[in-house]
Amino acid sequence: MKRIRIYRYTCFSPRLIVSLILLSGTSELTLADTVWLKNGDRLTGTIKLLDSKKLLLQTDYGGSISLLWDKVATLQRDQPILVQRSEYADDLEVNSLKPAGRGQVFIETNALGSQTVPLASISQIVEPHPVLRDFNWKGNLDAALDYRRADTNTADYDIDFKTQARHGLWRHNVQGGYNRKKQDGEVSTHNWSLQYALDRFFSDKFFWQGRLSYDRDLIEDISRQRNLGVGPGYQFWDNELGAFSLTALLDRADYEYRDGNKDSFYSASMKWDYNRYIYGQTVQLFSTGELGRPLDNTADFNLDADVGLRYKVTSWASLNLKVSKQMVSGAQGSLNETDYSAGMGVIW
Repeated sequence: MKRIRIYRYTCFSPRLIVSLILLSGTSELTLADTVWLKNGDRLTGTIKLLDSKKLLLQTDYGGSISLLWDKVATLQRDQPILVQRSEYADDLEVNSLKPAGRGQVFIETNALGSQTVPLASISQIVEPHPVLRDFNWKGNLDAALDYRRADTNTADYDIDFKTQARHGLWRHNVQGGYNRKKQDGEVSTHNWSLQYALDRFFSDKFFWQGRLSYDRDLIEDISRQRNLGVGPGYQFWDNELGAFSLTALLDRADYEYRDGNKDSFYSASMKWDYNRYIYGQTVQLFSTGELGRPLDNTADFNLDADVGLRYKVTSWASLNLKVSKQMVSGAQGSLNETDYSAGMGVIW
């Protein structure tokens, strides 16, 4: 006798399918941060930064939104974040933020346990940047162009770029610039530079750097500078507020002068790279540079530094003011240049 197999097919009702879709959408929403305002509005997105009493919320519907901190009723975040309160000298690692009463938030920490704190006591919130992470690329390009035809014809060009690419324990740094000034047919400034540095991190703070740089000047006595250096560095911070690092280098330097003479020597130098956002990532202060001294009597010291201010017009466009100083003292040839520039730029 043959057995007859009966196959049973299960059909999902449209109501069940809709419920599953809603549940999946709800689970995605739970991953987003939520901010409740005192006027009753609720916003979802990613909390990026609290600084200068402004909370930055990154959204997929309005980009980066700046909220006044005193208008926030409470908030929620299920991902770790760094919180700074007035009574703590260092950042506090918070595992999650939960909504509490109006003007309060419930924080969960490993160090202090769980507690409810007033929002007014929180002065800063920053997303943590772990050492091991996916590929990250950031940079900026600034350009200042001035061309005038009058009693005195002037043409000034000042272009600078800086970019960093990081993956895991490695960070690549590339920066360069071009500067040319011409007045009534006479060129008073004409130079360009390019630098590459590779950082290998051993922790979230300490790294080792190898650096290669080349400077070319068509006007000053020192026509060419080549530097190859290695040394340790320390990353004080690198987050949504900005970054600051110091690097001590032992360099091999080669100078070529306009009269054909050459100098080669070893030097010790200190590099710095600083940038800091204020007013809720609207204004950025920045300074980069290097101060070095030869280990023999080739020169007294050399300085190459930039100090400036960058104002974000949009999420990618900016206005900038900058002062650049390049100086070599005590060498066979002299170099002493100070440039002032104002222009526009691109940030990514």
